[in-house]
Amino acid sequence: MNPNTSPFGVANLGPLAQLRAGRLTERLVRLLGGLWLYGVSNALLMQSALGGSPWVVFHEGAARHLEISLGAVMVLVAVAVLLLWIPLRQMPGLGTIANTLLLGPFTDLNLRLLEAPEALPLRWAYLIGGVVACGMATALYVGAQLGPGPRDGLMTGFARRTGRSIQRVRTCIEIVVLAMGVVLGGTVGIGTLVFALCVGPVTQFFMRYLVLRLDAPGDSMK
Repeated sequence: MNPNTSPFGVANLGPLAQLRAGRLTERLVRLLGGLWLYGVSNALLMQSALGGSPWVVFHEGAARHLEISLGAVMVLVAVAVLLLWIPLRQMPGLGTIANTLLLGPFTDLNLRLLEAPEALPLRWAYLIGGVVACGMATALYVGAQLGPGPRDGLMTGFARRTGRSIQRVRTCIEIVVLAMGVVLGGTVGIGTLVFALCVGPVTQFFMRYLVLRLDAPGDSMK
């Protein structure tokens, strides 16, 4: 496998090469649409009240020990994850910045739009819908080829460097993060396990169809 291309043709281009790779308007629409859908996913998962994602469990557990706010932990974790990009040679881009700045507001807005259900079947529908929306959103915004968010960059970086499938890499990351969150004392629910085991296969399924392949060659070190 080309070390500069992850599965399904996600190229590891530098920031300028990403912008010069063509079809920019379409890719920007995909980026924003994917991040909006990611906010919908977060809201569905949170309103289901069946357990947060592994990253949420980890953030909660870390906050218990660091004695700082959950939001501050999320920022620190994002910075630490970005440092892990260095050995993976994962390149940032406009999508990395957009993920950092827009995902929170999009999540907050959708939380106001989606009421928390009381009936258990509807809560399960929210959970399943959240997992499916997360996989689709990831494929859509990462597939725009404008750079992944901090945590999704781990997925694409490891997939590119190891040659493993998106499904396997994403599932392994979620399980490792979940285990660390449990050790730190984070709260786990049945929804946490469903998310950890299912989001990888769902993401890989949508990556097959939603990655926008680029015709222009790029240099990952630009």
